[in-house]
Amino acid sequence: MTVIDDYLQKCENIIHKIKSQKNEIEQAAALFAGTILVGRMVHIFGSGHSRIMVEEMWPRYGSFPGFNPIVELSLTYHNNVVGANGQRQAMYLENVPGFAEMILRNFNLSEKDAAFIISSSGCNIVPIEMAELFQKKKIKVVALITKEHSAKSVSKRSDGKKLSDFADIILDSGAPVGDSMIHIDGLETPVSPGSSVGGIIIVNSIKAELAGLLTAAGHPPKVLTAAAIVGNDRARQLFESAYDEHSHRIAELYKDVGK
Repeated sequence: MTVIDDYLQKCENIIHKIKSQKNEIEQAAALFAGTILVGRMVHIFGSGHSRIMVEEMWPRYGSFPGFNPIVELSLTYHNNVVGANGQRQAMYLENVPGFAEMILRNFNLSEKDAAFIISSSGCNIVPIEMAELFQKKKIKVVALITKEHSAKSVSKRSDGKKLSDFADIILDSGAPVGDSMIHIDGLETPVSPGSSVGGIIIVNSIKAELAGLLTAAGHPPKVLTAAAIVGNDRARQLFESAYDEHSHRIAELYKDVGK
C-alpha cells in the first residue's frame, strides 16, 4: 500500500464514522431548520483552520441563506504566516478570554437562533467561550470536534472545560489524535490531517438534510447554483435573490444592537 492508498483508506474510515452519527446529523439539521423557518439565522464560528467548515456552509455553490458565518480575520488569516498578521498572533488571540464576548457584542441574538461551533480540539478559549455565551442566551449549540483528539488534549481554560461541555449536540470529524493520519518511514511526525475532510462531509450532510426539511416545509431554499447547471440568467437570479435574503436576515441581527 502506498501512502496515498493509506490516506484514502483512512478517509474511507472517516466516512464510516460519520455514517454512525446519522441521528446526530439529522438532529442538527432539524435544529437549524427551526431557526431558518422563523426568519432567524444559524451562527457559525470557527477559529484557525476551522474557518474552512464555516465557509463551506455559506456562501458557496450548493449552499443557501440562513447562516451567519462569523469569521474573525485576526483568528483565521494565515497567509502571511509570520510578521504582521502572522500565525503566532492568531494562535495567541484564540486563547484570549473575553474575545468571544467582544465578537458577539455585534449581534442582536435571539433564543430562536441556533449556533454551530467548530473546533477540532475543542480546547481553545474563544470557541469554548463562544458556545458558553450562546447557551447563556438560551441558544442551542451544535459542536463539531474531533472526539479522539479532544479527549487527549488539555483545555486552555483554567477550569478545564472544553467545547463539548457547552454543546447540545456533538458531532465528530472522525480524525485521529493529532489530526494528521499518515506516518512516513524516517519521518518523526505524521502528515496529512483528516479533520477538514470529515468536517466538510458533515457540513454538507447537514446541508443536504436541511434543504430537504426546508423544501418539505414549503420554503425551498435559494441555492447558489452554477450557470453550467441552470444557465447564466437563472444563476444570476439565484445569486441575487440569495444574497438579498441574507441581507434581510442579517439586518435583524443588527437593528436592535445595544438597545
